[in-house]
Amino acid sequence: MKVTAFNGSPRKDGNTDFIIRYVFKELEKEGIETEMVQLAGKKIRGCISCYKCMKNKDRRCAIDNDIINKCIKKILESDGIILGSPSYFSNVTAEMKALIDRAGLVAKVNGDIFKRKVGVAVASAGREGGVNVCDSINRFFLTNEMIVPGSNASNFGIGLQKGEVQNDQEGLLTIKTLGENMAWLLKKVHW
Repeated sequence: MKVTAFNGSPRKDGNTDFIIRYVFKELEKEGIETEMVQLAGKKIRGCISCYKCMKNKDRRCAIDNDIINKCIKKILESDGIILGSPSYFSNVTAEMKALIDRAGLVAKVNGDIFKRKVGVAVASAGREGGVNVCDSINRFFLTNEMIVPGSNASNFGIGLQKGEVQNDQEGLLTIKTLGENMAWLLKKVHW
């Protein structure tokens, strides 16, 4: 089994990265392969509503000059995915929104190709917006008929400056539980 995470933070190795890797620890304990895709520094743009993906139905976005088609391919090759984003004005980053919009449309017009994959949302937030970030990501998962495990609270850690999320013990317990639940669900779904 394999889980691929997409870090939507424009800051590499920041709080969102730390949270994703915290989930990875629980998955790896259960023998699940993990891979991180950093959207930071990559060329990525939003959907232009050309709807060529609807016409082509080739599991690809017609705009082929950025990372999106590589991301779609990685999602298709994975049993589970993690989408992580810091809170930017109580929502996902522009990079994550571009991935959600374009990959989501490609998936829908190609017969719900992400259906029954396990999806986990995680976020980092300075003070507010973590719930909204996870909600936006979870709507992507649910609209694509994916399976979403829960945890004991909302899946985010509090920390504004790089590394501060490591001090959020309640958030880290939530993320640890999330990783355990994702691993359990993956094993049930792919037995």
